[in-house]
Amino acid sequence: MDRIQELLDKNTTINNLNLFHRGVCHQKAQVLAEALKINTTLTTLRLPSNQIGDQGAKALAEALKINITLTMLDLGINQIGNQGAQALAEALKINTALTMLDLGINQIGNQGAQALAEALKINTTLTTLYLGTNQIGDQDAQALAEALKINTTLTKFYTDYNQIGN
Repeated sequence: MDRIQELLDKNTTINNLNLFHRGVCHQKAQVLAEALKINTTLTTLRLPSNQIGDQGAKALAEALKINITLTMLDLGINQIGNQGAQALAEALKINTALTMLDLGINQIGNQGAQALAEALKINTTLTTLYLGTNQIGDQDAQALAEALKINTTLTKFYTDYNQIGN
């Protein structure tokens, strides 16, 4: 992971990094987050099927508050839970570059969904959001639906395989 941080720190050409199922834990996600704070070329970061957890998601959220080039972030299957989702939601209120965010299969429940709903009311750049296969229930879905009444940029929104009733 140190080599990846060094690469991102000095990178002037790489714009897509795929670390699918590479054992990225929260410590390694923190290293990536530090690199993202200064990197100006990476536009796509794929981290699905790792173990970044809520701490790694919090670190990446802090980087998103600063980074102005990353447009796609895939954090699917990473156990980020409510705390990680809340941190990412706070970043979405500030970030003006991210257009696609995948948070599928992350044990996001009430607090995380509610925080994301509040972020969607403010964010004006996100066009695609994946929230499939989490623990989002009816009340959370209602909050997200209310946010979509305000949000004018989201064009693709996925909530399949949650705990949403009729």
